Amino acid sequence: MEDIQSIKAPEENSIAETGSITAKTARGTVHCITIVGQIEGHMELPAQNKTTKYEHLIPQITAVEQSEEIDGMLVLLNTVGGDVEAGLAIAELIAGMTKPTVSLVLGGGHSIGVPLAVAAKQSFIAASAAMTIHPVRMNGTIIAVPQAFEYLVRIQERIVDFITAHSHITAERLQALMRETGQLTADVGTVISGRQAAELGLIGQVGTLSDALDALYEMIAAARGKAAAAP
Repeated sequence: MEDIQSIKAPEENSIAETGSITAKTARGTVHCITIVGQIEGHMELPAQNKTTKYEHLIPQITAVEQSEEIDGMLVLLNTVGGDVEAGLAIAELIAGMTKPTVSLVLGGGHSIGVPLAVAAKQSFIAASAAMTIHPVRMNGTIIAVPQAFEYLVRIQERIVDFITAHSHITAERLQALMRETGQLTADVGTVISGRQAAELGLIGQVGTLSDALDALYEMIAAARGKAAAAP
């Protein structure tokens, strides 16, 4: 059995505060981040809400990309969604990393959690997990003018463009799932299982933690081989 050594994650205070850890093995050093509950953006949510703060994740992801000690990153997801722009910001950072990245959806990857799930170079979802796909919603006061609705349409387009660029689902199929009216009570959208997400091409494949780690270590080994072969 491999000897696993825990080392301090970059720019973090504790697992309790940021939900992250860096583990070193003979196969490589992997930084693991968790995205759980509701993604908190520019506005603080009530204290009883389980949240993931984007100001915690953004510097962590940046530090992982720059660190010479870390070989790859594992993203564990169980989120109900949250702030759209904060979620997209995190997803864009993950998608823009040069280091190997793998995501694993556990429990749920709802709403803005979908772009986060597909942002990694390889994506997995547990067989028991589910993903909820629905149109963008807006809280608070909305001015009833055409510009307000046009703004929602543009946000929706940004999300659809990101998801389709980082997965194998088509924009037409994704939008059809968003507009479905027969599944959610008093709402539009679709709930899909882990196997359905893989069949639709939204997620790479159904798998477990060991599957996700194996894929990540394989990517790390390939990256090391490429670096060693470079002149």
